[in-house]
Amino acid sequence: MSPVAVEREGGLAEVVLDNPPLNLFDAAMITSLEEAVAGLAADPPRAVLIRARGEVVSGGVNVSEFHGLSAAGGRELWTRLMDGIIDPIESLPCPAVFSSHGLTLTAAFELALGCDFILASESARFGLVEVVVGLTPSMGGPQRLAERAGSGRARQLVMTGDLFDAATLERWNVVNAVYRDEELEERSRKLAERLAKGPTLAHAMTKRIVRAWADEGMEAADRITREEAADLFESEDLQRAVETFLREGPGNTTFEGR
Repeated sequence: MSPVAVEREGGLAEVVLDNPPLNLFDAAMITSLEEAVAGLAADPPRAVLIRARGEVVSGGVNVSEFHGLSAAGGRELWTRLMDGIIDPIESLPCPAVFSSHGLTLTAAFELALGCDFILASESARFGLVEVVVGLTPSMGGPQRLAERAGSGRARQLVMTGDLFDAATLERWNVVNAVYRDEELEERSRKLAERLAKGPTLAHAMTKRIVRAWADEGMEAADRITREEAADLFESEDLQRAVETFLREGPGNTTFEGR
């Protein structure tokens, strides 16, 4: 069986890590995740929910993948992970939600940081622990932590290699929301389904604007707002929503992603 499953229902796609017992990012997991993400990019859903089966979300990268790697091999691996997983997830024209019910280490944490929302259970723990093998996280984790929590917190998480609970990371703006363990699955699905039923084109534009701000600053984000955001006025979703709002009030529109 594939260590990554993609399950679609309506406009929602679920990406499920299923590589027991620890959902380690080994060669098979990485290849399967690349294929899953490529499939989403080729045929985008209206929202994505990423979750895992088992007691832990992931114990991180299988350290055997690093054994004997040269600098050139390491560059090839990091480029593959960024180009084949993180960049495509961030570039999806739809919201991506990551749901963490337990221990979430290294590559899995970095995958979460590439998503738009991170939801966690009270018992979830997160860590970028690459320091134990003399590495710094190289799947985009430090810079995306800095984007969410500031450079000081990013250094703290990465340089100490400590584990951090969900409540702490929520205070630091890394995690969006924390729920009781028994509530997380339902809450995660409800948010993903709500996003999948929303104005997909508007969500995609929001992602473009925020990404431009993160990459190039306020001027770039303002430029995209001026030059591209007004295209939404010609979408069927906006036109129908405005007409319905004026006729029936807010909250009565069914969006179709067009």
